[in-house]
Amino acid sequence: MSTGQHLPTIRPATGADLDGLQVLARRTIDACYRAFLGDEAVDWFIGSGASDAHIESHLEKGGVDCLSQEGRIIGFSILDDSTIDLMMIDPDHHRRGLGRLLLRHAEEMLFARHATIRLESFADNAAANSFYEACGWRHGERFEGEGPTKVEYVKNVSATDGPTR
Repeated sequence: MSTGQHLPTIRPATGADLDGLQVLARRTIDACYRAFLGDEAVDWFIGSGASDAHIESHLEKGGVDCLSQEGRIIGFSILDDSTIDLMMIDPDHHRRGLGRLLLRHAEEMLFARHATIRLESFADNAAANSFYEACGWRHGERFEGEGPTKVEYVKNVSATDGPTR
């Protein structure tokens, strides 16, 4: 980061963040998911409101954290039980270490309550899968069926001394 920029902060999301989180999710899906889901699936998913509804339902339950910089939400994570349900970084802020920062925070939150944590990713999302593997996550189950194939990643509390530290 250049001098003069404020460091990013992570804080619990509030109801006032809903619109910003939904816009960020739609932008990220639009910019990053077309390569492996295709235009039709991305357009349907964004247009269906499923992404917006997913974020809203989790915001009501808690477990949503915002990554903010200079007052703007640039990323977020949704934690559900022992799972990182969703994690996104604004496409304009990729490859700056922000994903690692947010992932490390999510891991710490989950490891405070669970010895093994998990997440799912689309099997064809090579960028995300490479990222998770570089951060010490290992392959678990593969889920095939209706819709795109997903792969589970798992991490044990004993693995926290690995690459994400």
